[in-house]
Amino acid sequence: MKVKVLSAIFLIAFFVPILIIGEVPFSITMSILSVAGLYELLKVREKKKKFPVILKICAYIIVLGLALHNINSIEFQFNFNYKVMSGLIFLFLAPMVFINDSKKYNLNDALFLIGSILFMGLSFNLLIITRNYDINYIIYLFLITTITDTFALFGGKLVGKHKLCEKISPNKTFEGLVCGVFMGTFVSTCFYFTIINSNISLVLVIIISLILCLISQLGDLIFSSIKRYYDIKDFSNIIPGHGGILDRFDSLICVTLAFIILNGII
Repeated sequence: MKVKVLSAIFLIAFFVPILIIGEVPFSITMSILSVAGLYELLKVREKKKKFPVILKICAYIIVLGLALHNINSIEFQFNFNYKVMSGLIFLFLAPMVFINDSKKYNLNDALFLIGSILFMGLSFNLLIITRNYDINYIIYLFLITTITDTFALFGGKLVGKHKLCEKISPNKTFEGLVCGVFMGTFVSTCFYFTIINSNISLVLVIIISLILCLISQLGDLIFSSIKRYYDIKDFSNIIPGHGGILDRFDSLICVTLAFIILNGII
């Protein structure tokens, strides 16, 4: 527990100044995290089968490019270049012909690489774009994930009795979910309505915040499901006491993806 607390303090001391400064330091940090996230995904996948080294190198370069795409934009919208998408698909499908050995590289491998690159690259790029647009929005997203996860944990330990998804996450309970979502919705709604925009329907903010808090818990379960499938406890041990990058950013990644879908409603 001591190691976990010290790691959390270090992360806060390191990350908060970068979040406040924004711009280049924040963009560089997020791009590094996108590469680290991809590394963790590929690492767990390689427990079953190794990828060709050259394709892994290409994957890291591309995810870095996606994370840094259009990072100078201050508009809160995401524009994707279909030429990039087409090139990405071709780049990882074509090697199946040249390698010509399904035991070394096949369609499942190609689709995993394509999906992982898009997942990590777009997610962390959206975090950069959100920060460029307004720091208060990204604080809002952090509040949703942090408050929801924290109170879901405490609520589950204190009053949790009914398992939520025992096969995926044995410690999660319905009572913890209710506690986390309630407090996450309350705190994030207060922040949004008082700091970001008070000239908006309070009911609408509550509904959106509630949805995002539920997505936060769903995101946690999605990544837990990945870990269960590959029979691992954590994605890595890069953060002592906390696991890997994806163990810490799982909820935030999914909440950010959901938030861009809801963009324009609030």
